[in-house]
Amino acid sequence: MSSLPPTLQNLIDELSRLPGVGKKSAQRMAVHLLKQSKEKVQRLAAAIHAIKEKLTICRRCFNIAEGENCPICSDPKRDEKLICVVEQASDILPLEKSGAFHGLYHVLGGVLSPLDHQNESDLHLQELINRVQQDQVSEVIVATNPTTEGETTAMLVAQRLKPMGVKVTRIARGIPVGSELEFADEATLARSLEGRGDL
Repeated sequence: MSSLPPTLQNLIDELSRLPGVGKKSAQRMAVHLLKQSKEKVQRLAAAIHAIKEKLTICRRCFNIAEGENCPICSDPKRDEKLICVVEQASDILPLEKSGAFHGLYHVLGGVLSPLDHQNESDLHLQELINRVQQDQVSEVIVATNPTTEGETTAMLVAQRLKPMGVKVTRIARGIPVGSELEFADEATLARSLEGRGDL
């Protein structure tokens, strides 16, 4: 039986369900929130609520959006002939922070993973093929994670796009094998984009 009030214990339990948050971190966060003013806590609660009410998926690239298109797809300064393919929307932020990429993105929504029952039809691959055809894309950079599943998915993307005559490249090996883009630093990502090779 917990020695904490049920309301506080419930908040700790909910916070500990977040990725990367253990019981001790959740407890520190909960106690910190308890010390904050009611207005600050209400602003946090409103921000959390708003992401479920206002955020959608970009109809063009499957990034997170507030409206039909994400800010990147809506930016007229982006190079529409260059698409960087990533596994998840969370992979876009570190690539953007690197400042090395000025094209558009395409979020696959996962990788090929037979163990997780995720196959080609579960990815936004057909939508990528359609974009390449319709927008006359000149190069597709595949920036899937350097894992077995990421490499297999990269090869599938190349197999589907190369017959269309588009240049397909892979980010260079500046990203350590087994790691994920979300945790890579900006300098490493910039070098990876600059040193990309044919796939």
